[in-house]
Amino acid sequence: MSSENGFDVIDTTIADIHAAYQDGRLTARQLVQQYLDRIKAYDQDGPKINSIISLNPQALEDADRLDKALADGNMVGPLHGIPVLMKDQADVDGMPTTMGSVLFKDHNPGRDCTIAAKLKAAGAIFIGKATLGEMGAGDSHGSLYGSTRNVYDLERTAGGSSGGSAAAVSANFATVCIGQEGFASIRRPSIWNGVAGMRPTAGLVSRHGVYAGWPMINGSLGPMARTVTDLAKLLDCMVGYDAADPITARGVGKSPESYASTLNKEALKGKRVGIMRTPMGHRNEPGSDDFAKITSLFDRAVNELADAGAEIVDPIEIPGMNNLLAKRARNNEDENQSFAAYAAGTKNSPFKTRAEIMASPIFQQTVHGVRTRWKNEDTSAEWGEYLHARDQLMTRFLSVMADHNLDTIVHKAVEHQPTLIKDGTNPPYIDQWGAPHINTFLIYVPSVVVPAGFTSDNLPGGITFLGRPYDDANMINYAYAYEQKTNHRRIPECAP
Repeated sequence: MSSENGFDVIDTTIADIHAAYQDGRLTARQLVQQYLDRIKAYDQDGPKINSIISLNPQALEDADRLDKALADGNMVGPLHGIPVLMKDQADVDGMPTTMGSVLFKDHNPGRDCTIAAKLKAAGAIFIGKATLGEMGAGDSHGSLYGSTRNVYDLERTAGGSSGGSAAAVSANFATVCIGQEGFASIRRPSIWNGVAGMRPTAGLVSRHGVYAGWPMINGSLGPMARTVTDLAKLLDCMVGYDAADPITARGVGKSPESYASTLNKEALKGKRVGIMRTPMGHRNEPGSDDFAKITSLFDRAVNELADAGAEIVDPIEIPGMNNLLAKRARNNEDENQSFAAYAAGTKNSPFKTRAEIMASPIFQQTVHGVRTRWKNEDTSAEWGEYLHARDQLMTRFLSVMADHNLDTIVHKAVEHQPTLIKDGTNPPYIDQWGAPHINTFLIYVPSVVVPAGFTSDNLPGGITFLGRPYDDANMINYAYAYEQKTNHRRIPECAP
């Protein structure tokens, strides 16, 4: 879809947009309007992908301000005039934060989360908020908006919980998107919608102003983009210390001056890549045809890694991995404190505590998966076992990397194809089927997913790069080198 000046937004990049701004072929207003037109044509109408919860009423005015700045000779920052979508779990001033739930349909927090403020300072334009698994869990289905569709098969889920962000950026409703992950909420929907996604090492990116933020340790905002280059450029503007999120103190001095500036398409040459084949996806079915189709795709990807110059170590195993993963548990007090801290920092929150939410009659209108998750409380003993298992798995992961002298470990991003929406519970809700949940434990390990092509059913799959703590730059580089070697990204036919 081109504007009157001929600029085409389909799979355009940050660099393309900035070049068009600089030579006068494009204005930020024109670009924002093109994206808004596409959202109307393909998300609200047409195939009804249903990836956008709300639009920013100030987006065009923000674009005008940035156009004036450029006319005056000022590029505001590295994301000048770049339209961004935010998962509707993080606050952006001027827009509601609904968490995809009827519980928060009228919630306007009246503030920017730290990352929104950082991106605005870098010149980004927030065009809207993306759908998600209600309250940040499960597939992208919520009581407020229904189900988000997969852009490669409209009968299938976009995945979750950051499914709206993934579907929207793949369908070219924004240049880049922000997701949030506590389980596999960035990695799974990214791959199922044919884009790159990243969960950074804990401590690099602030979670202030984000539902399910501090003191919970598992969650992290992360970049999602159609290219690894744009993913790196977005991450450059997200990292940094934030006194409002104490965990970011651990990331001080751990990131390069620029992730984007280090990209090297030969980064895999001579690198030792461990291939982890042990099934570990949540509720997966290793004996199924569906699992076999993803395995076939993964086998092809391993060969592609070798063709890119990597030294393949196949297979590697983490001793007792699945026994440790079975110890996963939730800390109810952390969740209570996290929500209370989030609500206290917003304006007009309809609830101040999780107890108030569960006591509300409206709570019964939420999807079944949310009610089940919130009511099932783990014991302090179970939480203690999880913490011990988390420490053990982290040590074993690093030991395997050291024993084999590995630069990265690669595994299937998701062990199943995208799920049919009709197969969800009523209302449709599927809890991370086939998603490896190793990062629930390896919170100080960066993970980057990148598309690895399509199965025999013409459905997308991908691979994950895992590395040592704060080795985010190298994981991005390996993903970039693989992307440049293979070019698996495919524009979805439902939003041409």
